[in-house]
Amino acid sequence: MAISTNGMHSQDWLVNDSGDYIALNLEELALPEKPYRLYRFLTELEDILDTITDDCLRIQAIMPLVRKLLASSYWLQMEFSEPPIDPGWSVEFLYDEYEFPLTIQMVAWLPGNISPIHNHATWGIVAVVGGQEKNKFWRKVPTLKYPNRIECIGEKILVPGDIIGFTPDAIHCIEALGNEPVVTFNLYGVTAYEKRWKFDSVTHQAKNF
Repeated sequence: MAISTNGMHSQDWLVNDSGDYIALNLEELALPEKPYRLYRFLTELEDILDTITDDCLRIQAIMPLVRKLLASSYWLQMEFSEPPIDPGWSVEFLYDEYEFPLTIQMVAWLPGNISPIHNHATWGIVAVVGGQEKNKFWRKVPTLKYPNRIECIGEKILVPGDIIGFTPDAIHCIEALGNEPVVTFNLYGVTAYEKRWKFDSVTHQAKNF
């Protein structure tokens, strides 16, 4: 299970608050002579957070580092827990330091499982390491009666090597496809939990998630 390093079948995506999913130019990946270790990744990541405040630009600056980390440090790709049948998914924390504005996880989903429709209330980056993951993208279309009404505006199937970034109010849901677990490397900023929602596309309601 290894993330693509040649870019042939890989793509970087950015999903904004309006639900638009934008294909980004994929930078040529040059692996360093020495392993690109997690501590170096975190150091460079902190520099980006200190200098870039725009979420879209920040995500685009971080994505090449994520690709380099996963291609160079193969051990990370195996740092996940086999998901149990109930609830059908698992989360393995790789890094979560008090008062440091980052959380890094390895997440695994059993095939057939579907997440709630949700936002993240922070910027986030997800790199697919194994399996196939279908993302559906949603947009808020409020009315006087239903201020949390949403509509689906598209979907994309992500495969190993693909990386997708989300702005804080981007709304999506995921479905694990195929016959093997979907394994992803997930990186998030500081979550504003009071602004994190799950949406019901039938009743047009939203609840804290």
